[in-house]
Amino acid sequence: MRDFLISIKRTPFQSAASFLVLFFSLFLTFFLLFSLAFFEGILAYLETRPQIIAYFQPKTNENEIFKIRDELVSSGKVLSIKYTNQKEAFENYKKMNQDNPLLLEMVSADILPPSLEIYAKKPIFLPQIAEYLKKQPSVDEVQFQKDILDRLLTLTSILRKISLTFFIYLFLMTTTVLITITHFKIALKKEEIEILNLLGASHSYIRRPFLKEAFFMAIFASIFAFSIILAILFYFQPFLNSYLQGISSLSLNILNFNLLIWPINWSFLSITFLVTSLFGVLVSLFSTFLATKKYL
Repeated sequence: MRDFLISIKRTPFQSAASFLVLFFSLFLTFFLLFSLAFFEGILAYLETRPQIIAYFQPKTNENEIFKIRDELVSSGKVLSIKYTNQKEAFENYKKMNQDNPLLLEMVSADILPPSLEIYAKKPIFLPQIAEYLKKQPSVDEVQFQKDILDRLLTLTSILRKISLTFFIYLFLMTTTVLITITHFKIALKKEEIEILNLLGASHSYIRRPFLKEAFFMAIFASIFAFSIILAILFYFQPFLNSYLQGISSLSLNILNFNLLIWPINWSFLSITFLVTSLFGVLVSLFSTFLATKKYL
């Protein structure tokens, strides 16, 4: 740490440039990781919701509903089906409107429709199932969420490609700038390095101070970028709570482990910090190693 502080005092402008480049790169990395995690979490949440809901006419006989359910199951296109009768629908309605007694007085179980909540094995089967249900005379309404799911899938796929392209750009840009800055630092220490060479110092010994400085610079840039992201996240937390109203939690499945990302989870934040810090350290050390190798 002492050598790191001395190096900053000797080359303040080059050190500031290195810090700002690393900060900018890691800040954008944090932002992209958070964005990807939220979109993936929302996508995973929607995939766990009923993809098709068929509402039947209130006076439909249960046997007729069960017949339609059995035909869908036998088609091999359905993963699971949940049947909700009028009594269960009324209980769900009461839970949703328990704070509004006026709405509870206006509704009874007799006027609420029974329904089937259907999960398809593959998205390609959704239009076929929806079309089949619409042709049934006892079906009053079919809610089909394929459009929403498809849009989110497309948006998430685009974001993944943009993120990958941007990560490659950040890596190349950061590496190029850091190599250039390190060359300036080496030029300022040219006489000192020549003396060390004459005294028989090894290349690893000469390179070590530059690598230490690169390591600490990446760590401090990562901490600073993470602090800014946290401040922004907590500032916009009320807006996100309002935007995600009705969604109790968002999570990611990573290697069969569910990682909670919303509400704000410190495990997720810690993993994001470690991953981004590792990226910053590797880029910083790699750039410094290339710069010193070329000179030495």
